[in-house]
Amino acid sequence: MNIQFFQKFRQITSALALCAAAGTAYAESSHGIAMYGEPQLPADFTSLPYANPEAPTGGKIVTGEVGGFDSLNPHILKGSSPWQLRFIAYESLMGRNWDEPFALYGLLAESIETDPDRKWVEFTLRDEARFSDGSPVTVADVMWSYETLGTVGHPRYHGVWKKIDTMEQTGPNKVKFTFNVDDRELALIVGMRPILKKAQWEGKDFTQSGLDNIPISSAPYVIDQFEAGRYVSLKRNPDYWGKDLPFRRGTNVIDEVRWEYFGDGAALFEAFKSGTLNSQREFNAEKWASQYDFPATMDGRVVKSEVPHQRPTGITGFVMNTRKAQFQDWRVRDAMLHAFNFEFINEAMTGSQQQRITSYFSNSPLGMEDGPASGKVAEFLTPFADDLLPGALEGYALPVSDGSERNRANLRKAMALMQDAGWTVQDGVMKNAAGEPFEFELLLAQGQKEPASIAELYSSALERMGIAVKVSQIDKAQYKLRTDDYDFDMTYYRRGLSLSPGNEQTSYWGSEGVSKPGTRNWMGMNSPAAEAMIDKLLNSQSRDDFLAAAKSLDRVLTTGRYVIPFYQFSKGRIAHAKELKYPDSLPIYGDWIGWQPDVWWYDAN
Repeated sequence: MNIQFFQKFRQITSALALCAAAGTAYAESSHGIAMYGEPQLPADFTSLPYANPEAPTGGKIVTGEVGGFDSLNPHILKGSSPWQLRFIAYESLMGRNWDEPFALYGLLAESIETDPDRKWVEFTLRDEARFSDGSPVTVADVMWSYETLGTVGHPRYHGVWKKIDTMEQTGPNKVKFTFNVDDRELALIVGMRPILKKAQWEGKDFTQSGLDNIPISSAPYVIDQFEAGRYVSLKRNPDYWGKDLPFRRGTNVIDEVRWEYFGDGAALFEAFKSGTLNSQREFNAEKWASQYDFPATMDGRVVKSEVPHQRPTGITGFVMNTRKAQFQDWRVRDAMLHAFNFEFINEAMTGSQQQRITSYFSNSPLGMEDGPASGKVAEFLTPFADDLLPGALEGYALPVSDGSERNRANLRKAMALMQDAGWTVQDGVMKNAAGEPFEFELLLAQGQKEPASIAELYSSALERMGIAVKVSQIDKAQYKLRTDDYDFDMTYYRRGLSLSPGNEQTSYWGSEGVSKPGTRNWMGMNSPAAEAMIDKLLNSQSRDDFLAAAKSLDRVLTTGRYVIPFYQFSKGRIAHAKELKYPDSLPIYGDWIGWQPDVWWYDAN
């Protein structure tokens, strides 16, 4: 797995050296761009390597979601929209090849041009690019989209906008961005912003839009029907402007993409078993092995597919909010980690069939290595030695229990850590010197069945330490409001990470998120070391520096003890109707954004 990744990196690094020697290589228009060197696909490529250019059109794919929605605008902070809309209902200037760590190819833009230092980037729009209403995609639409999203859109868009010094139209179909910081990734990131139709929003408050504005976009799919909180149906646009582009060949061929909404996971699973849904992702290995033996799988109407991948594990678990007094002391967070009996919980939940997440970038070449930091990792982290937590430089591993329910050794360690932090058991209750009890709320959204089961097991262990935990489940809308405002003590947390970490890391872990609502920094971490490592990621000009920066960031995050990790998902598990097909060639990202339904097709025969 990793061999293939490093082969790709060697090719990229060689290309980078050639580009540096040429000096002006980046100053020419190109069909694509890569973070390092040149993109792997040539200008005359016929299709993405994991797409089937002969895939037939037709059929439908129906998947399920737990919860509901009250908005069709995924680009603002207010409301809850179907998460898939960001990726399937909008297009950007460039599109991602998910078989490369980070490379983009022309989509709405036919070409891209940048200077050797990537201080600026210029895009040339395709003459044929159209919105679903038949109107052309113009430079004015592009510039309005960037300014609107960057100023009043969702906070995820604000960081890049602040790094743009000027945005200007340089020709009938050309738009140029000049940056005010050294950040080599920006030339790629600005090519990935969704492009909206300016005229649709004239005279309307973009920040307040809910279900009243059905998006007009340039994407292959358009919203056909919906019922608030019940379902959304998108239909393939037969007049889609880009269907003959090499980037689109063999993609988006299913006629209808439909999302059904359910109150909980049990109802969703029953709907799949009955045939209401025809594709279902399963994240629990034990359930995959024991509960998919219903009639449709036994007689072949439903196929169980396992999809390997080479991406990092990311982080999944219970996150502690360090804005709250209870979790500001790292020793308390360490105690919470020791009290979490992973080995026992993993046996109860998955039959011990899934390995634990050991760090944020584990399962990839970007993950921290065992033992003390060495080489460039040590070089990058040593200047921050006084601020780093124990283990960052010396080496760190998560606590391991003996697998029994009692977890005595780790609970003793947890009690000692709490005592070091000023908390002791008094009359059976964990209290500080002022007699205040240590208690907190573990917040979950309704329908989060598996995290709720884990929370029950975890809270029982904490009760033995004299700690009272209130497990609260609230509706999805309330949950979003509270997590956007960081109004929680501990909650379920999941962040997928890629093989090309970059600017998004600032939204995940940057200090701005300590007080700014709506970021992904739910733990409230404020780490100069993490921000320095992110800066090195963005400006690395060699493979060695990039890998060292990623490994260093992984050490800072993991030893920060912000999240109590669960088990990892080292492969995708999808049960689906036999008529739903996908190519044999898989991208290195596996079952990821841009794969289902993008390169799937429906074969009634």
